[in-house]
Amino acid sequence: MLRLRCKTREGSQVLQGLTALSSIRELKERIAGLTGILGPQQRVMVGFPPENLDLSNGDATLGDLPIKSGDTLIVEEDKTKVNTAPLPTSKQNQEIQPATEARIVRRVVPADNSCLFTSVHYVVEGGVYDPSCAPEMRNLIADIVSSDPINYCEAVLGKSNEEYCAWIRKEDTWGGAIEVSILSKYFRCEICVVDTQTVRIDRFGEDAGYTKRVMLIYDGIHYDPLQRELSELDMPPMTIFSTLDDDALVQALELADDARKKRQFTDVNRFALRCMVCQKGLTGQSAARDHAKETGHTNFGEV
Repeated sequence: MLRLRCKTREGSQVLQGLTALSSIRELKERIAGLTGILGPQQRVMVGFPPENLDLSNGDATLGDLPIKSGDTLIVEEDKTKVNTAPLPTSKQNQEIQPATEARIVRRVVPADNSCLFTSVHYVVEGGVYDPSCAPEMRNLIADIVSSDPINYCEAVLGKSNEEYCAWIRKEDTWGGAIEVSILSKYFRCEICVVDTQTVRIDRFGEDAGYTKRVMLIYDGIHYDPLQRELSELDMPPMTIFSTLDDDALVQALELADDARKKRQFTDVNRFALRCMVCQKGLTGQSAARDHAKETGHTNFGEV
């Protein structure tokens, strides 16, 4: 497998599922799906100083190009060239290999108080599982919040800026909507959280004009990343999607609805908790939140 990134003015993104035997046509379609820059208008460069890649022969393979795993492809839009091909949709991408069956599935991560951070890291890095990433993600969020005390004030955070930064760095603190919103802005991608209890999608960064999207599934207390798996055993799963790929959202909702029917969710207003510091029994998220404010205890376990 080739591990490649494409870099545009909007940031760096992972190109997934490519090998030395993949065609140049497939490379251009993957780039178009992530960046919105259509094949005829793509100018792709590699190396330093950057040199243009010859992508004129769509049937040639990536093994014929002077690229290797770890390379970053610099992608620019050449507006002097006329578009003649439509932007590939998820369905069109699947039709490249008619035998390929693609489906959205859950990738389970540990329930260790850091599932949100592990899940976000997994999807934005293109399927790299690293359970040790949580402290880095927590510090990243704290640094962003502390650097902007006006926008991240007590009214937004529910606690003072300084208190929040100390709180989010604790390894037993759970992440939620505030942290997802911050990470969406930092990684410049839409983060869709699919709720299995309500079968709805909360889309963070929806109006920011991002071209890429990642998805998580949430059961009331736990986050897992979502990925698209292909039927071919040698194809890695996809975790980064185009924001034009509505098929992925539809499949994610179907997955959530199936989980709801099987009651694979936690009603946060009714589930039983225990404070792991003083062993007090609590019922529901609100009670846990009030207990934390009164005592400073933030380590809870589900009973």
